[in-house]
Formats: sequence, structure tokens, C-alpha cells
Amino acid sequence: MQRATRAVALGGAVLASLVLIQGSVASADPAAGSGAGGERTVRFDVQFSPFQLTDLGAPGLSAGDEIVFHDTLSQHGKQVGDEVGSCVVVDPAGLSNCTGVIRLGEDTISFAFVNAPPPRKVLAVTGGSGAYRTVRGDGVLLENGDAANTGTLTLRLTR
Repeated sequence: MQRATRAVALGGAVLASLVLIQGSVASADPAAGSGAGGERTVRFDVQFSPFQLTDLGAPGLSAGDEIVFHDTLSQHGKQVGDEVGSCVVVDPAGLSNCTGVIRLGEDTISFAFVNAPPPRKVLAVTGGSGAYRTVRGDGVLLENGDAANTGTLTLRLTR
């Protein structure tokens, strides 16, 4: 049960990046991207927030419970943004439907993913605001599984 709880908590942090960061927040702007169709890859280190479960059904993880998160995003050791969101649990094993928003200054990127116990989550970028208002794409959130509760977020963005 504790392992499923930890997997859900770590998976709730949206979104994964690689430890090697390529560029600053400005480089996350899809308009600045190179490649076909303005495609750009942006990576973040993630500091996951502590596990927060609203236990609405049976004690412990059960259908209908909600997990909320507020994670810190960094590049080159400097905080550049955060992400907030929630996951609705659909199965006691931790399977849940998650949505969230990445905040980079005044601009945002929205995303959704299925949270399941494995440490690798694939997410869909569903839109954004400001510099990201026409963005779409996908990403990978990878939980390190360490005591520090860290991971990485990699987003592949196109316009």
C-alpha cells in the first residue's frame, strides 16, 4: 500500500525532465524552437510536493479519492516555475486520471496523464497561455524514486 501511495504521489507531479538541462525558460518558448513545425524540447528537474490525499471513500486509496500536488520546476539549479494539479483515483492500486498546469512566469502549459504505479508517466500537452497559447505536444514525467522525492520532466512542444 505504501509503495502504491508513493507511486501515486510522485506521479502526481506532472510532468519528467532529464538531469541535463538544455536552455533556460525562454528556450521553452515553442516560437524559439528549431526543427519541423517549431518543435522544441524543454527539460526540468522536479521537486515533488509531499503526498496529499483527500480520502473520500474507503480508508486508503480508493475510487473517488483525490490527490493534489504543487511541485517545483528547476533548470541549472535555479527555480524557473512550478506545476499544480490533481488526480482522481479510479482504482485502489493507484490508477488515476491527472490534470495540471505548469506555470513559467506569467505563461502556462496545461497537461493530462494517466497515473499508474510505474515511475514513467506519459503526458499530453493540451494547451497553454501567453507564449504557449497555441502549444501542443507530449512529455514524460520520470520519478527518481529517491528519498529526496525528485524527478525529471521533458516536454516536446510544437505550435
